[in-house]
Amino acid sequence: MKIALTIAGSDSGGGAGIQADLKTFHQLGVFGTSVITAITAQNTVGVSDWESVSTRILRAQIQAVASDLRPSAFKTGMLGSAGIIGAIAEEIRAFNLTNYVLDPVMVATSGDMLIDPDAVDAIRTELIPLSDLVTPNADEAAVLSGHRVSNTEEMKRAAIAIRDLGAKAVLIKGGHVEGDEVVDLLYDGENTRFSHPRIDTTSTHGTGCTLSAAVAAYLAQDCTMRESVRLATDFVHRAIANAPDLGSGHGPLNHFVGRAETNSRTIA
Repeated sequence: MKIALTIAGSDSGGGAGIQADLKTFHQLGVFGTSVITAITAQNTVGVSDWESVSTRILRAQIQAVASDLRPSAFKTGMLGSAGIIGAIAEEIRAFNLTNYVLDPVMVATSGDMLIDPDAVDAIRTELIPLSDLVTPNADEAAVLSGHRVSNTEEMKRAAIAIRDLGAKAVLIKGGHVEGDEVVDLLYDGENTRFSHPRIDTTSTHGTGCTLSAAVAAYLAQDCTMRESVRLATDFVHRAIANAPDLGSGHGPLNHFVGRAETNSRTIA
Protein backbone atom coordinates (compact mmCIF):
# COMPACT_ATOMS: atom_id res chain seq x y z
CA MET A 1 0.00 0.00 0.00
CA LYS A 2 1.27 3.45 -0.90
CA ILE A 3 1.66 6.16 1.75
CA ALA A 4 0.50 9.77 1.52
CA LEU A 5 1.24 12.56 4.00
CA THR A 6 -0.76 15.64 4.91
CA ILE A 7 0.89 18.62 6.60
CA ALA A 8 -2.00 20.83 7.70
CA GLY A 9 -4.17 22.22 10.47
CA SER A 10 -6.62 20.20 12.56
CA ASP A 11 -10.34 21.01 12.12
CA SER A 12 -12.40 20.30 15.23
CA GLY A 13 -15.51 20.21 13.03
CA GLY A 14 -14.06 17.33 11.01
CA GLY A 15 -14.87 18.75 7.58
CA ALA A 16 -11.56 20.24 6.49
CA GLY A 17 -7.86 20.09 7.28
CA ILE A 18 -6.19 16.96 8.61
CA GLN A 19 -9.52 15.23 9.19
CA ALA A 20 -10.73 15.72 5.60
CA ASP A 21 -7.34 14.73 4.23
CA LEU A 22 -7.13 11.46 6.14
CA LYS A 23 -10.71 10.52 5.18
CA THR A 24 -9.85 11.22 1.54
CA PHE A 25 -6.61 9.23 1.66
CA HIS A 26 -8.44 6.25 3.16
CA GLN A 27 -11.29 6.38 0.65
CA LEU A 28 -8.87 6.56 -2.28
CA GLY A 29 -6.77 3.62 -1.17
CA VAL A 30 -3.61 5.05 0.35
CA PHE A 31 -2.31 4.89 3.92
CA GLY A 32 -2.55 8.36 5.42
CA THR A 33 0.01 9.95 7.73
CA SER A 34 -0.18 13.45 9.20
CA VAL A 35 1.78 16.39 10.54
CA ILE A 36 -0.34 18.92 12.44
CA THR A 37 0.66 22.56 11.91
CA ALA A 38 -2.09 24.24 13.92
CA ILE A 39 -5.12 23.49 16.05
CA THR A 40 -8.34 25.27 15.16
CA ALA A 41 -11.59 25.69 17.05
CA GLN A 42 -14.16 25.62 14.26
CA ASN A 43 -17.44 24.21 13.04
CA THR A 44 -19.63 24.76 9.97
CA VAL A 45 -20.34 28.35 11.04
CA GLY A 46 -16.78 29.60 11.38
CA VAL A 47 -13.38 29.58 13.09
CA SER A 48 -13.49 30.94 16.64
CA ASP A 49 -9.77 30.53 17.40
CA TRP A 50 -6.59 28.87 16.20
CA GLU A 51 -3.03 28.39 17.37
CA SER A 52 0.11 27.16 15.62
CA VAL A 53 2.21 24.33 16.99
CA SER A 54 5.85 25.06 17.79
CA THR A 55 8.42 24.63 15.04
CA ARG A 56 10.15 22.08 17.30
CA ILE A 57 7.18 19.71 17.41
CA LEU A 58 6.43 20.41 13.75
CA ARG A 59 9.92 19.29 12.71
CA ALA A 60 9.73 16.28 15.02
CA GLN A 61 6.50 15.14 13.36
CA ILE A 62 7.93 15.45 9.83
CA GLN A 63 11.13 13.66 10.80
CA ALA A 64 9.23 10.83 12.51
CA VAL A 65 7.07 10.20 9.45
CA ALA A 66 9.65 10.74 6.71
CA SER A 67 12.30 8.55 8.35
CA ASP A 68 10.03 5.52 8.77
CA LEU A 69 6.86 5.93 6.69
CA ARG A 70 8.22 7.79 3.69
CA PRO A 71 5.31 9.16 1.63
CA SER A 72 4.99 8.58 -2.10
CA ALA A 73 3.21 11.95 -2.27
CA PHE A 74 2.32 14.68 0.20
CA LYS A 75 0.32 17.87 0.52
CA THR A 76 0.38 20.97 2.67
CA GLY A 77 -2.67 22.92 3.74
CA MET A 78 -3.06 25.44 6.56
CA LEU A 79 0.41 26.59 7.60
CA GLY A 80 -0.29 29.70 9.61
CA SER A 81 3.03 31.52 9.90
CA ALA A 82 6.27 32.27 8.07
CA GLY A 83 8.22 30.36 10.73
CA ILE A 84 6.20 27.20 10.15
CA ILE A 85 6.60 27.58 6.38
CA GLY A 86 10.37 27.99 6.62
CA ALA A 87 10.70 24.90 8.81
CA ILE A 88 8.58 22.81 6.43
CA ALA A 89 10.65 23.92 3.44
CA GLU A 90 13.86 22.89 5.20
CA GLU A 91 12.48 19.45 6.05
CA ILE A 92 11.17 18.89 2.52
CA ARG A 93 14.67 19.54 1.20
CA ALA A 94 16.36 17.50 3.94
CA PHE A 95 14.29 14.40 3.16
CA ASN A 96 13.99 15.10 -0.58
CA LEU A 97 10.23 14.61 -0.44
CA THR A 98 8.56 14.46 -3.86
CA ASN A 99 5.10 14.68 -5.45
CA TYR A 100 4.27 17.81 -3.46
CA VAL A 101 0.76 19.30 -3.72
CA LEU A 102 0.65 22.80 -2.21
CA ASP A 103 -2.80 24.04 -1.19
CA PRO A 104 -2.14 27.69 -0.23
CA VAL A 105 -4.83 27.90 2.46
CA MET A 106 -5.41 31.52 3.42
CA VAL A 107 -9.11 31.91 4.23
CA ALA A 108 -11.64 29.37 5.52
CA THR A 109 -14.90 28.79 3.65
CA SER A 110 -16.54 30.85 6.39
CA GLY A 111 -14.31 33.83 5.51
CA ASP A 112 -12.05 33.59 8.57
CA MET A 113 -8.32 34.25 8.04
CA LEU A 114 -6.09 31.22 8.59
CA ILE A 115 -2.68 32.74 7.90
CA ASP A 116 -0.48 35.57 9.15
CA PRO A 117 0.10 38.35 6.58
CA ASP A 118 3.87 37.77 6.37
CA ALA A 119 3.30 34.09 5.55
CA VAL A 120 2.05 34.84 2.04
CA ASP A 121 5.50 35.95 0.89
CA ALA A 122 7.00 32.87 2.52
CA ILE A 123 4.66 30.64 0.49
CA ARG A 124 5.79 32.40 -2.68
CA THR A 125 9.51 32.19 -1.99
CA GLU A 126 9.91 29.06 0.17
CA LEU A 127 7.27 26.55 -0.93
CA ILE A 128 6.07 27.26 -4.46
CA PRO A 129 9.56 26.55 -5.92
CA LEU A 130 9.47 23.11 -4.26
CA SER A 131 5.96 22.18 -5.42
CA ASP A 132 4.80 19.85 -8.14
CA LEU A 133 1.32 21.40 -8.07
CA VAL A 134 -0.17 24.53 -6.47
CA THR A 135 -3.97 24.49 -6.02
CA PRO A 136 -5.26 28.01 -5.24
CA ASN A 137 -8.87 29.09 -5.52
CA ALA A 138 -9.55 32.30 -7.44
CA ASP A 139 -9.02 34.55 -4.41
CA GLU A 140 -5.76 32.84 -3.43
CA ALA A 141 -4.56 32.91 -7.03
CA ALA A 142 -5.16 36.67 -7.13
CA VAL A 143 -3.07 37.15 -3.98
CA LEU A 144 -0.22 34.93 -5.18
CA SER A 145 -0.13 36.26 -8.75
CA GLY A 146 -1.06 39.89 -8.25
CA HIS A 147 -3.72 39.53 -10.97
CA ARG A 148 -7.49 39.70 -10.63
CA VAL A 149 -9.16 36.32 -11.23
CA SER A 150 -12.83 36.43 -12.23
CA ASN A 151 -13.00 34.50 -15.52
CA THR A 152 -11.18 31.82 -17.48
CA GLU A 153 -8.81 34.17 -19.27
CA GLU A 154 -7.77 35.77 -15.98
CA MET A 155 -7.31 32.28 -14.52
CA LYS A 156 -4.88 31.51 -17.33
CA ARG A 157 -2.89 34.69 -16.71
CA ALA A 158 -2.69 34.05 -12.97
CA ALA A 159 -1.67 30.42 -13.50
CA ILE A 160 1.24 31.48 -15.71
CA ALA A 161 2.38 34.02 -13.11
CA ILE A 162 2.27 31.48 -10.28
CA ARG A 163 4.08 28.85 -12.32
CA ASP A 164 6.76 31.44 -13.03
CA LEU A 165 7.43 31.48 -9.26
CA GLY A 166 8.83 27.95 -9.67
CA ALA A 167 5.94 25.48 -9.48
CA LYS A 168 5.87 22.63 -11.98
CA ALA A 169 2.11 23.03 -12.42
CA VAL A 170 -0.79 25.17 -11.17
CA LEU A 171 -4.45 24.20 -10.75
CA ILE A 172 -6.71 27.21 -10.28
CA LYS A 173 -10.02 26.11 -8.83
CA GLY A 174 -13.11 27.69 -10.34
CA GLY A 175 -15.60 27.37 -7.50
CA HIS A 176 -15.39 31.10 -6.73
CA VAL A 177 -15.75 32.11 -10.40
CA GLU A 178 -19.33 32.71 -11.55
CA GLY A 179 -20.98 30.47 -14.14
CA ASP A 180 -23.28 27.50 -14.57
CA GLU A 181 -20.25 25.23 -14.71
CA VAL A 182 -17.27 25.03 -12.40
CA VAL A 183 -14.13 25.09 -14.53
CA ASP A 184 -10.83 24.15 -12.89
CA LEU A 185 -7.80 25.17 -14.95
CA LEU A 186 -4.58 23.13 -14.91
CA TYR A 187 -1.52 24.84 -16.35
CA ASP A 188 1.69 22.83 -16.75
CA GLY A 189 2.99 24.66 -19.81
CA GLU A 190 -0.29 23.86 -21.55
CA ASN A 191 -3.86 24.57 -20.43
CA THR A 192 -6.25 21.77 -19.54
CA ARG A 193 -9.75 22.55 -18.25
CA PHE A 194 -11.86 20.23 -16.11
CA SER A 195 -15.56 21.11 -16.11
CA HIS A 196 -18.43 20.04 -13.85
CA PRO A 197 -22.00 21.33 -13.48
CA ARG A 198 -22.27 23.79 -10.59
CA ILE A 199 -24.18 22.37 -7.61
CA ASP A 200 -26.44 24.74 -5.68
CA THR A 201 -25.39 23.90 -2.12
CA THR A 202 -23.88 25.34 1.05
CA SER A 203 -22.05 22.07 1.77
CA THR A 204 -18.65 23.22 0.56
CA HIS A 205 -16.56 23.19 3.75
CA GLY A 206 -13.25 21.48 3.05
CA THR A 207 -13.47 21.35 -0.75
CA GLY A 208 -9.94 22.68 -1.25
CA CYS A 209 -8.46 20.37 1.36
CA THR A 210 -10.25 17.38 -0.12
CA LEU A 211 -9.17 18.20 -3.67
CA SER A 212 -5.49 18.60 -2.84
CA ALA A 213 -5.55 15.42 -0.73
CA ALA A 214 -7.19 13.52 -3.57
CA VAL A 215 -4.56 14.70 -6.05
CA ALA A 216 -1.83 13.59 -3.65
CA ALA A 217 -3.53 10.19 -3.20
CA TYR A 218 -3.60 9.58 -6.94
CA LEU A 219 -0.01 10.82 -7.43
CA ALA A 220 1.05 8.40 -4.70
CA GLN A 221 -0.46 5.61 -6.80
CA ASP A 222 1.64 6.60 -9.82
CA CYS A 223 -1.04 8.41 -11.81
CA THR A 224 0.15 11.25 -14.02
CA MET A 225 -0.51 14.80 -12.92
CA ARG A 226 -3.31 15.35 -15.42
CA GLU A 227 -4.97 12.04 -14.58
CA SER A 228 -4.61 12.75 -10.86
CA VAL A 229 -6.30 16.13 -11.26
CA ARG A 230 -9.11 14.67 -13.40
CA LEU A 231 -9.86 11.93 -10.91
CA ALA A 232 -9.57 14.28 -7.94
CA THR A 233 -11.96 16.88 -9.36
CA ASP A 234 -14.44 14.09 -10.13
CA PHE A 235 -14.18 12.81 -6.56
CA VAL A 236 -14.79 16.26 -5.07
CA HIS A 237 -17.78 16.85 -7.36
CA ARG A 238 -19.34 13.59 -6.20
CA ALA A 239 -18.55 14.36 -2.56
CA ILE A 240 -20.34 17.72 -2.86
CA ALA A 241 -23.30 16.20 -4.71
CA ASN A 242 -23.74 13.62 -1.94
CA ALA A 243 -23.03 15.91 1.02
CA PRO A 244 -24.80 14.85 4.25
CA ASP A 245 -26.25 18.30 5.08
CA LEU A 246 -24.71 18.62 8.53
CA GLY A 247 -24.45 21.74 10.68
CA SER A 248 -26.06 25.15 10.33
CA GLY A 249 -23.42 26.83 8.17
CA HIS A 250 -21.16 25.59 5.37
CA GLY A 251 -21.50 21.85 5.84
CA PRO A 252 -18.90 19.16 5.08
CA LEU A 253 -18.63 17.00 1.97
CA ASN A 254 -19.33 13.29 1.88
CA HIS A 255 -15.86 11.76 1.90
CA PHE A 256 -17.33 8.26 1.73
CA VAL A 257 -18.50 8.37 -1.87
CA GLY A 258 -16.96 5.85 -4.23
CA ARG A 259 -14.09 6.60 -6.52
CA ALA A 260 -15.14 8.86 -9.41
CA GLU A 261 -13.83 7.86 -12.80
CA THR A 262 -15.82 9.31 -15.68
CA ASN A 263 -18.14 12.22 -14.79
CA SER A 264 -15.90 15.17 -15.70
CA ARG A 265 -15.39 16.74 -19.08
CA THR A 266 -11.76 17.45 -19.90
CA ILE A 267 -11.34 20.28 -22.38
CA ALA A 268 -7.86 20.88 -23.75
